[in-house]
Amino acid sequence: MLWSLPLFPLVASLGLFVTGMRSTGGERRRRRRLAVASVGVAMVTAGLAGLATTVGWTGRLGWSDAMVLQLELTPFSALMALLVPLVAAPVLLYASFHEAERGLARLVALMTAFVGGMLLLVCAADLLTLLIGWELVGACSWALIAHHWRRRENPRHATVAFLVTRAGDLGLFAATGLAFAGTGSFAFDALASLHGTTLTLVVAGIVVAAATKSGQVPFAPWLFSAMAGPAAVSALLHSATMVAAGAFLLARLHPLLSQAPWFAPVVVAIGLATAMTGALVALFQTHAKRLLAASTSAHYGLMFVATGAGYPLVAMLHLVAHACFKAPMFLTTGILKRRTGGYHLAGAGLGPALPALAAAAAICALALGGVPPLGGAWTKEEVVTAAGHFGTWSAILVMVAAGLAAAYASRFWFQLFGFSATQRRPGKTSTAELVAVGSLAAVTLGLSLLWVPGVGEALAARLGGEIPPPKPWELALSITLLTVGAVSGWRIARRRPHLGDEPPAAGIAAWLGLPALAHHGIARPALAFARALAAFDDRVVDAPTRRLAMVGRGLAHVLGAGDRRVVDAGVRAGATFGIWLARLSDSFVELVVDHLPEGIARLTGASGARARRLQTGLAHHYYTLIVLGLAASLGLLFLLQQL
Repeated sequence: MLWSLPLFPLVASLGLFVTGMRSTGGERRRRRRLAVASVGVAMVTAGLAGLATTVGWTGRLGWSDAMVLQLELTPFSALMALLVPLVAAPVLLYASFHEAERGLARLVALMTAFVGGMLLLVCAADLLTLLIGWELVGACSWALIAHHWRRRENPRHATVAFLVTRAGDLGLFAATGLAFAGTGSFAFDALASLHGTTLTLVVAGIVVAAATKSGQVPFAPWLFSAMAGPAAVSALLHSATMVAAGAFLLARLHPLLSQAPWFAPVVVAIGLATAMTGALVALFQTHAKRLLAASTSAHYGLMFVATGAGYPLVAMLHLVAHACFKAPMFLTTGILKRRTGGYHLAGAGLGPALPALAAAAAICALALGGVPPLGGAWTKEEVVTAAGHFGTWSAILVMVAAGLAAAYASRFWFQLFGFSATQRRPGKTSTAELVAVGSLAAVTLGLSLLWVPGVGEALAARLGGEIPPPKPWELALSITLLTVGAVSGWRIARRRPHLGDEPPAAGIAAWLGLPALAHHGIARPALAFARALAAFDDRVVDAPTRRLAMVGRGLAHVLGAGDRRVVDAGVRAGATFGIWLARLSDSFVELVVDHLPEGIARLTGASGARARRLQTGLAHHYYTLIVLGLAASLGLLFLLQQL
């Protein structure tokens, strides 16, 4: 029965596409139908997830004794199975009324299929099923990023994002093969029997794949390429689907992965490096979507830290909070583009025209910045505490990253919604767009209940995880850095709105030179190596073949000359003899076959003519002929007797 959970949105996406393409009536009517259908699919999917969690559904599809596809709902899987469609519902509502009508049915159908692929991923109980969901999510993300494919740069950006994540996916493929070779099974539970080098390689492959998918350093710049997609796509991609897949996978498999002694320090190091780098990049961004993309990378870095420190439940709770406040923030950038024609933050000033949207976005920005008493602040403080259990310096670095988060969140909101009377812009925002943003902002506000004593402990008991007890000094230092960061962001928004457009800040905004480093350190050497291999192939591998071809051509020339002088001459002589023989045969045949019958025929004809002359009809002529014939016969007999 659990197969129905991912299969329902996957199959429904086909129906949405077909019915959306054939829909008739006015534009608003078509959009309303698409919104009702897509949101309905998302809500039914959420209902199926709740039912599956309550009843305890499982799924099993056996191809052979070794190859078995399995689905199950662990507490973390159930949490994600509910989160994905519940976040997707308002995003689909927004997309149905906000995005361009051209290709809208395809867009909504792909987003629905995206949800189905993610549900298959989170419900997987073995590496083979996980790979299928992993690949479905990657394929859907490529198509969604390149949705506006008529713009030349969009397919290129989609390809960059796809190839980078695919390169990381090779780690998961390798881990799957090694795990099967070592255990004879693809099941997650079988990983517990691995040890030694095989365990190290399997864990390394999974970590690389997870880090790539979740935009961790050094793979993080692909998130900027993903910004080519529509705002609704970015909202879904960064909140509860593809980018969340890596962090979820590490939390889901933490008990098994932590058997590798190096797992904890490596994952914490990746998370800290990404949290700091992503926060700096976001702070110096003037492009609204790229600011949010860098902040996504930073927050998933915090989840890596929590998982590496041994508290995967903290990572999962922060993932839920992040999904609820990040999706509506991306949706606001779509409204920014429609109002201003771009995503540039400087001079946006949408607050006077859109006060309700500004209020909803303020809640999400406060959660992004980790300001109490919002739920995002509670989960952020739990990450700090988890990092503190791993090491004091880890906790301090997380607090610094959180302070930078407050700075870029403050800058984002004040530049986007700054109340500047000169920046009023006409235009109408639909009710559906406001409902989509407002509903997610309301959930973000509702997560403030996490600050209520006992709620966190109840969640830990329900989800089967552990939440570390906070330390007063960590909370005090964190609040101090948060305050400094928020004020700094406000000052940047007010006094340096273009900070990040020019060097050296522009270099920081461009992922601290990581794309340039990848180009010069990886792409160019790889291309040079490819050219060297091509030259080696031409000069060494292909050279004997070319020489052999030259010898063959020379031999063919020599044989051709001999052929012309000997073989062709013989053929010509034979042809001449044949022609002579044919002519001789023609003369003989003409003499024997034609002239002889013709002569006999003429002689017979003449004899007949003379014989007719004897038929005179006179009796005495006939008597005379009889006497002459008798005399001739007697004379002939006499001559024969004499012989």
